[in-house]
Amino acid sequence: MALKVEVVYALPRRGKVVSLVLPEGATVQDALLKAGFSNERCVGLFGEAAALETRLADGDRVEVYRPLKIDPKEARRRRAKR
Repeated sequence: MALKVEVVYALPRRGKVVSLVLPEGATVQDALLKAGFSNERCVGLFGEAAALETRLADGDRVEVYRPLKIDPKEARRRRAKR
């Protein structure tokens, strides 16, 4: 049985969504490689952190997370100062 999954990468003004069909037993890393994201390490499934070796289920959405430019607490402190 084949799995239908999506790999999602969000940028500030646009996003990239890649729909894939993978064999049963495929992992997060398999989806990333097939979608063209070979060096990503920070990923999740539906908003929850996931390891690269996590097995996928039909309908899963693999999310590629970008590194934070600034700590959210520090950003809030700076906004409050202004």
